[in-house]
Amino acid sequence: MSKRASRPCSECQRLRAELATLRARLTHVEEQLAAARKDSSSSSKPPSSDIVKPAKESTSHPAEHRHAGGQPGHPKHQRALVPPEQLTSPPHTYTIEICPTCGHGLQPCNNAPRVVQQIDIRAVPLSIEEHRSLAGWCPQCAKVHTAALPAVVERGGLVGPRLTALIAYLKGMCHASFATIRTYLRDVVAVKLSGGQLAKVIARVSQALEAGYEELYAHLADEGHLNVDETGHKDNGERWWTWCFRADLYTLFKIDPTRSGDVLIEVLGREFEGVLGCDYFSAYRRYMRECGVTIQFCLAHLIRDVKFLTTLPSPQDRAYGERLREALRELFAIIHRRAELSACVFQQRLRQARAQVVQAATTAVPATRAAEAMAKRFRTHGEAYFQFLTTPGIEPTNNLAEQAIRFVVIDRRITQGTRSATGRRWCERIWTVIATCAQQGRSVFEYLCQAVEASFAGKEAPSLLPQES
Repeated sequence: MSKRASRPCSECQRLRAELATLRARLTHVEEQLAAARKDSSSSSKPPSSDIVKPAKESTSHPAEHRHAGGQPGHPKHQRALVPPEQLTSPPHTYTIEICPTCGHGLQPCNNAPRVVQQIDIRAVPLSIEEHRSLAGWCPQCAKVHTAALPAVVERGGLVGPRLTALIAYLKGMCHASFATIRTYLRDVVAVKLSGGQLAKVIARVSQALEAGYEELYAHLADEGHLNVDETGHKDNGERWWTWCFRADLYTLFKIDPTRSGDVLIEVLGREFEGVLGCDYFSAYRRYMRECGVTIQFCLAHLIRDVKFLTTLPSPQDRAYGERLREALRELFAIIHRRAELSACVFQQRLRQARAQVVQAATTAVPATRAAEAMAKRFRTHGEAYFQFLTTPGIEPTNNLAEQAIRFVVIDRRITQGTRSATGRRWCERIWTVIATCAQQGRSVFEYLCQAVEASFAGKEAPSLLPQES
């Protein structure tokens, strides 16, 4: 072959190689762009991270515009009247004797009266008491002795139990700063307290909640199933993590400097025999691998990961993601029909749907990085997505823990975190009280009152576990 013929051939090879390199680079850039466009609907990112909400999918039959407020045909809801025994004064009765239209005199009739009940607050009923401890001289010891004060007065000091509980409620439940609490107490309660005094009050409440918190902590390892999640926490500018452990009847929070599986081993131990509901984060997989713990991975997180596949530039990835997404959609359609099906039929259809999901995930897998990673996930941990089929009481998603942790996320955004170990302990305990009381339908304020009164009196703290009736 002549040199003139070989030159075009080598030039073509160079151009083909360059084209292949550019195509590979373009695919990589498109994958990076798809990852950068992840939002709460296609990843585990929180909805608050969506700078611009994704546009809703268009439908062929858009819903008609509805005006705000009550809709036609909906039953009317009215607030029930307070029963007569709860009225703080006798009812006020108003009569009408002259017709407002024609001026004719009116006659009594048997129509039911129009009743309007009005609720208002009175001036804050402050209780200000003075306790005097008289002194006595002992000529034998040559010392002055003073009478002992009641334990509630001695331990409470300036601020009594219920006012202490109110300050703790404002700080923990209402996310109020010390400055806001000082203003509220001054303007509404007519009490002036310094910031240092408020900090001492919060420290006393934290100590009062310690026993109840430790009781729940000790019960975690014995639970039949737990939902666990974690979120970021700032402590004095450093990155920490808030862990949420949600049981059937209580929720416990723990702030830790790490996000690793060591936290799970420390809290639940290596012999945890329950089922752990969680997302696919590496700490849970490590706990599962090292300790043989039974895991229920969250199907909602899986759906978001599968939806991300449908946004990738590769047609093979998109087709694979759509196929897997459709199989998961069928699975959840059966879950939502649980009330319509008998237990036997429900389990049978769930198993069939599970088989279809696994088949869609592990067969005809494209030779792409994203698709092969998803298939490997199912081959390695596929059974961990379907523990709810064989274990009663297990939810297929980790929504319970995510719902419980929302309050913490809101508090973090408002308060900007903590600055010391004392602040971390306070947050752990008050968040645990708030979430647990919400689960059990208990009043957070009343529990705080009971805990503070018991602490001031030197008595055993009230339990956060539900009491058997």
